[in-house]
Amino acid sequence: MWYTIYCEDIENSLPIRKQTRAAHLERIQILVDQGRLMVAGPNPAIDSKDPGEAGFTGSLIIAEFDNLSDAQQWADTDPYTLAGVFRQVTVKPYIKVLP
Repeated sequence: MWYTIYCEDIENSLPIRKQTRAAHLERIQILVDQGRLMVAGPNPAIDSKDPGEAGFTGSLIIAEFDNLSDAQQWADTDPYTLAGVFRQVTVKPYIKVLP
């Protein structure tokens, strides 16, 4: 089943994001390689594709897991989570309807 992982950043998370980005992207790439990723990306803090030093306010990942527990465990062990980028992470089941 698909699950949304919605992550809200702490204030001024950009320095930690930069330090941890490579490890976070490597982990996301595993989902891509396994065909389990629908979409993933950050929420810019300003209305721009390149927010620069304004940074980000959170991230969204929609990926396939066997169950909610597995999705939550994956989110709990993401490098951004472990490094303290996120102040809150919400994991919920998701049903894709369109397109």
